[in-house]
Amino acid sequence: MKPENISLFCCIFLIINMVSGDISILTKHDWKGLDATGELTELDLPATRVIIAHTASNNCDDNKRCAQIVRDIQNFQMKSLNFFEIGYNFLIGNDGNMYEGRGWNYQSAVARGYNAGSISIGFIGMFEKVLPSAAALDTAKSLIELGVQLGKLSKDYKLFGHRQLAATESPGQALYDEIKHWKHWST
Repeated sequence: MKPENISLFCCIFLIINMVSGDISILTKHDWKGLDATGELTELDLPATRVIIAHTASNNCDDNKRCAQIVRDIQNFQMKSLNFFEIGYNFLIGNDGNMYEGRGWNYQSAVARGYNAGSISIGFIGMFEKVLPSAAALDTAKSLIELGVQLGKLSKDYKLFGHRQLAATESPGQALYDEIKHWKHWST
């Protein structure tokens, strides 16, 4: 990397950390994800909805395990569901890290009929009876706030549980009950 690019990267990294409350953002390159196999639909920004989901996979507590689960989810969705890319915009592990999926600029593939205008956040695991870790919950809140500050999310966005928009148990009862107390919760 050229020195001037390193300086720019460092400045951007510091701004993101200041804005996001020190959340760890792992890019697709960091978790060794595959490139999209087709053209993704661009998201009209700012998005007006946040959809909270769970991945219905194993839970994870460390970066190595979480990254492997994210790769497994991506492989399944791309090979079995014929998605061009992992369906979530972002995923969050119990390790407190955020794993980049489609990112801010592309529609997710989480809730048919609601993907346009939405950012989807998938908590890695199942959360019927237990909540994600406090670090994971804090990361999600910081990520949402970062989206607002970057202009990727509308200041008056609406927050939904996946089950409100699709026939699913996601994000699990415990997590669903939790997000009902978050800012911008919508019925």
